[in-house]
Amino acid sequence: MDINFLYERFNESSGICTDTRQIKKDCLYFALSGDKFNGNLFAQEALDKGARFAVVDEEEFHKSTGETILVRNSLTSLQQLAQFHRKQLGIQIIALTGSNGKTTTKELINAVLSQKYFTTATKGNLNNHIGVPLTLLSMTADTQIGIVEMGANHLGEIEMLTDIALPDYGYITNFGKAHLEGFGNLDGVVKGKTELYDFLRKEDKEIFVNSEDIRQMNNSEGMKRITFGAKDSNYIITLVENSNQLRVQFKEIDIQSNLVGQYNFANIAAAIAIGAYFDVQPFQIKKGIESYTPSNNRSQIVSKGTNTILMDAYNANPSSMMAALENFKNLKEPNKMMILGDMFELGVDAASEHQTIVEYISEHSLGKAYLVGINFFETELDDENIQRFKTVENLKKEIERNPPEHTAILIKASRGMALERIVEFL
Repeated sequence: MDINFLYERFNESSGICTDTRQIKKDCLYFALSGDKFNGNLFAQEALDKGARFAVVDEEEFHKSTGETILVRNSLTSLQQLAQFHRKQLGIQIIALTGSNGKTTTKELINAVLSQKYFTTATKGNLNNHIGVPLTLLSMTADTQIGIVEMGANHLGEIEMLTDIALPDYGYITNFGKAHLEGFGNLDGVVKGKTELYDFLRKEDKEIFVNSEDIRQMNNSEGMKRITFGAKDSNYIITLVENSNQLRVQFKEIDIQSNLVGQYNFANIAAAIAIGAYFDVQPFQIKKGIESYTPSNNRSQIVSKGTNTILMDAYNANPSSMMAALENFKNLKEPNKMMILGDMFELGVDAASEHQTIVEYISEHSLGKAYLVGINFFETELDDENIQRFKTVENLKKEIERNPPEHTAILIKASRGMALERIVEFL
């Protein structure tokens, strides 16, 4: 495949499509395939719905009329096109990864930088081997700064994504016990995430580092780094209040966020530091942070009847679950309750990590706890404040029998548990 020819077809199109249910007129359709689907089967449908061209990688679907482009592998071609496009734009790109807080931090950075620049950022959490190329290909000549979120669940993934995005700056939110099934252990997580550092070190690029994170400081030793947090940092940001929404201070300006949980302080601080580095004025930074409202079940505050719900059910792993519980422990509320669901992708550590959470809840007397899912159901500990349920349906029946009132409720689980379903019963 001639990348220049494909790039010309891309420039003639209205953008990239990979799903025939979302075809846009004159788009360039890529027939991506997986274990359970073959995008080549839908190439003609894409053209019939208005796609200008269809990229296919099976010869039987290639047409001699010029509507299709035959390549060796559609996914590889998508990635190569994205890298080529990124080079043509020549813009500054910030890449971020980490175990927890990636999407929230990305949204905060975008909210701040967009006060001064035309930015393009990853939509939602499209942060994998398909999402990163799609993000890059959504950037235009108007884009001044690109913000690319990168996710990974095994070694080599961040390395591959950085080779596509070619970032100028990087930030790792943290290292936590996420995707242990793929990474093996916490050391594997650190090695996988620091593939971003490896790329930036090799290219002599800059990184943003939370100076209060010792592990990050050690892993970035000797690199060009911009630090934030503690008094010896390039950018000093302090936590003013954590009673409800976080309030922080930067250059004597108070910034009232719409985020809860002390674990979000580093996310806010990173966005402030990155904004300041790119010469966004403090009053613009304040406007950006204060304009961001969490959504999609990420650190949302939901009022339901007499109850106040801390909805954090988008995802969970042992590190983020423990951080949420520690924050919940410090809330000054007379009545508290937790609804926690299973944490996925933990492999052989699943049983021990769920048991650790149960023991923490019991030891710290955090209030009534409803635990749901096979892993939590199989934990062992007798505590009258802890109830276990195999399924969400069983949990619903209990809540309907004994609905909470005037209670602060934490809801957290891995995405697959879909625990947001329980809100209508509270």
